[in-house]
Amino acid sequence: MFFKQIKEDKLAQYSYLIGCQQTGEAIIIDPMRDIDRYEKQARQERLKIVAAAETHIHADYLSGLRQFAENGIKVYASDEGDENWKYEWLQDSSYNCELVKDGDTFNIGNISFNILFTPGHTPEHISFLVTDNAATDKPMGILSGDFVFVGDVGRPDLLESAAGQKGSMESSAHTLFNSVEKFKDLPDYLQLWPGHGSGSACGKALGAVPESTVGYEQRFNPAIRAAKSRQQFVENILDGQPEPPLYFARMKKQNKKGPAVLNKIPAPSKISPEKMLRQATSNTVILDARDPISFMQQHIPGALLSTYNKNFNTIAGSYINEGQPIYLIIDEENVNEAVRDLIRIGLDDIKGYATPADLQSYFESGGQHESIDIINFDEAGQNKAERPEHYQFVDVRKLTEWESGHIDEAKHIAHTRLANHTDELPKEKTLLVHCAIGGRAAVAAALLANKGFNVRFIKDHISKGLAI
Repeated sequence: MFFKQIKEDKLAQYSYLIGCQQTGEAIIIDPMRDIDRYEKQARQERLKIVAAAETHIHADYLSGLRQFAENGIKVYASDEGDENWKYEWLQDSSYNCELVKDGDTFNIGNISFNILFTPGHTPEHISFLVTDNAATDKPMGILSGDFVFVGDVGRPDLLESAAGQKGSMESSAHTLFNSVEKFKDLPDYLQLWPGHGSGSACGKALGAVPESTVGYEQRFNPAIRAAKSRQQFVENILDGQPEPPLYFARMKKQNKKGPAVLNKIPAPSKISPEKMLRQATSNTVILDARDPISFMQQHIPGALLSTYNKNFNTIAGSYINEGQPIYLIIDEENVNEAVRDLIRIGLDDIKGYATPADLQSYFESGGQHESIDIINFDEAGQNKAERPEHYQFVDVRKLTEWESGHIDEAKHIAHTRLANHTDELPKEKTLLVHCAIGGRAAVAAALLANKGFNVRFIKDHISKGLAI
């Protein structure tokens, strides 16, 4: 049996390429939308992908299942859950598909995949027990998706906190408890292959180790250890979950209804900043991927900031709407990967790009630019003390950070939820935007400037602010 875990770093997501070397057939589990990379890896191993499957309707990225189905590849998806959480695009479709339920089995060559219904993170969630029949009739591992992670379990609050299904959070936590109880009955020796690792927003304490065993997680996973009683588990799993990025609701909806088919990966052309501005409309986004300091010092008027790092697509997805035309300011060597980052969250209309060097030349020749003041907490405190009616602190950290200590009279809105809550902030005041050390505050300050607020960016450690 061939087995390969394929990681996407920015979303901390794992896909799995599993193949029968005797027949040359392979399946991809939980694929992302740019499926060409899986096909390339399969060819390198002299395997042919003949099937694709996924564990659940994802919230953090667009699934590649429909892309495979469009190419004639057989797809397997859950037929569990209630009528509100079915794969609508597969119902009565002409695709080569099989909707599976608990206890069903399918084969890829000599490899069997047995379905376990493991709801809680989502109502339709399934896991796959994997058996290499060339060696044994016993399963060797479980593809657990977002059910059990290394060191955590999948958060059960997203139907309510991201998808807006009011009142579902606690009942989903009780359902997840039932699934965890069934997990405890699985053999200790099974390898555990999760759908995400550390850095994912699909849990609150995921481990960085890429795989584990069922026995290890039963003994040492804090969330599972909290399942000694139902109420203890429910309280533990719902406490301290981070605010989900705004785009999660859109991903849920699109993956349920069917992601748009991607005919090809966008290939934006390099253009000058002058041409970029000429072609821009009121709906256009100029997404600047430079570092925060360079952005604050000079940027194109109205540009958004999403520094090209591990948070790039999370910020872009939280601040940009589907269908908005996008121009990038980004280093040449990062263009292709940035395009993939954007299409993975359904931002497909990428018109062109310019490099930071192009932008600097444009500014030096007198091109339009804006700046945002960079201050520290001492300066912010002085501003507030001298003219308290003119300034408003805005804290964009997570709620758990806010609850551990915050500046009196500060307004709290998590940075990934900010775009939908700007109407809660006073337009007549200058906003003093901060987080813990500056990274999240920088992107938030850029968004608020784009929305017409007067903004100052606090680049400083929050411990200094708490002394104000």
